[in-house]
Amino acid sequence: MLRSLLLGMLLIPHPVTSADEIPNLFSGEGYRLDNFRAPVPSSFPGGITVDTQRARMLIEQQSALPIDVLPRPPEPGNRPKGSLWLPLVRFNIPGSVWLPNVGFGRLSDEIERYFREGLERVTAHNHDRKIIFYCLADCWMSWNAARRAVEYGYMSVYWYPQGTTGWEDADLPVERSLPLPPGLD
Repeated sequence: MLRSLLLGMLLIPHPVTSADEIPNLFSGEGYRLDNFRAPVPSSFPGGITVDTQRARMLIEQQSALPIDVLPRPPEPGNRPKGSLWLPLVRFNIPGSVWLPNVGFGRLSDEIERYFREGLERVTAHNHDRKIIFYCLADCWMSWNAARRAVEYGYMSVYWYPQGTTGWEDADLPVERSLPLPPGLD
């Protein structure tokens, strides 16, 4: 649990402290744009919300593919030449595919292409394949990604809002993960 909390504190902006600091939290398309570490709703349009027990059952039966969308920090551009940069290690639900940075409210063309192509690769172009999106507890990024997958035409989209936080709280194992590399097409 500590790993998830520390990583979440480093990568995802925390809630603002007053209403004056909230400009516009949602895009015109309905994606959360900011303040990603905040209480999340109980559902999302077009999909199914699952708790830890249901997520575990779907994953252990290998009927659903878990997809982690926690962002990965970029390599600092201002590092001294020749210095060593070690990115943070991500531990996630066993069997997961990590598609970092796809849960933001607005995606660059490059990230959106990475997300679409990554989903196509990991589902073998099967839009009926069950997929479970997650991040950390109280993180809107998995909500955004799940919602976007529905818009891309995926029919069996699940959202696990407790993410690795809830998974570790249930004393379930996590494993070291690396991001899915971009396609070589």
